Amino acid sequence: MTENLDPETGFLEQLGQRVRTMRGLAGKSRKVLAKVSGISERYIAQLESGKGNVSIVLLRRVSNALGVRLEDLLPTTELASDWLVIRELMRKATAEQIAQAKDILSGNGTSAHWTSFSGIALIGLRGAGKSTLGRMLAKKIGWSFVELNKEIERQNGLSVAEIIALYGQEGFRRMEQAALGQLLARKELMVLATGGGIVSEPLTFDLILQSFYTIWLKARPDEHMARVRGQGDLRPMADDRSAMAELRTILLSREPLYARANAVVDTSGLSVDAAAARLVDAVAPVLQSEAKMFARG
Repeated sequence: MTENLDPETGFLEQLGQRVRTMRGLAGKSRKVLAKVSGISERYIAQLESGKGNVSIVLLRRVSNALGVRLEDLLPTTELASDWLVIRELMRKATAEQIAQAKDILSGNGTSAHWTSFSGIALIGLRGAGKSTLGRMLAKKIGWSFVELNKEIERQNGLSVAEIIALYGQEGFRRMEQAALGQLLARKELMVLATGGGIVSEPLTFDLILQSFYTIWLKARPDEHMARVRGQGDLRPMADDRSAMAELRTILLSREPLYARANAVVDTSGLSVDAAAARLVDAVAPVLQSEAKMFARG
């Protein structure tokens, strides 16, 4: 709470919160942001904690490193973290998407519909169980199971880590969108496990929402972390003592995007079998709907 603080302290605290939010949206750790901006990790930590006496020049370097406008970091009374997400989506949206958003917000539009139904897509942070539960669901309902990241690697002959090292995040996102397009061109029903950051790319995520019954697999942050560590995969938080704080920041910033899914399955505290059963229950309505459409056809 900042209302009882003096204006300068309150401003710095809100500024720190903005930087944390935008860093989470960008999916960058504090260490990565420090490296890209050329500012020490210690200074970034002070800035995010509301104790940084930041100059406008350094703040501009932070905004450039995050790929956002300088004004997006400045606290104002009318902008909340959700609004920052909306602004970022609007900047990347097509004219048609903006028009559709206006219709929906004005009450004249309808909710998202499938342009062509391709199956079920699972979204969520790493460690949510997308691969494990997705494979179990696909076997249960007799559909093929696809991991989008594996498909990207297969199509390009490189691992995800190699793609990012050679072409950066933007290059990876382009390949992700291309791989998704090729999967959709197969016109076969599938259970698709997506990468945790796919929601950060508006065009690709919209294609997911338009083509799949989308389910957000969520869990408590500590469970996400335990599962990732159990897989021996600490990307992008290897050797980071504040890994849990980073994960919480990323999860918090992405929650409004994950919440666009058709359904949510919370696997917190559940065994694998119990979580799989809950997922099967969640997809039952759409499977029944597809069965009726097939019967009519």
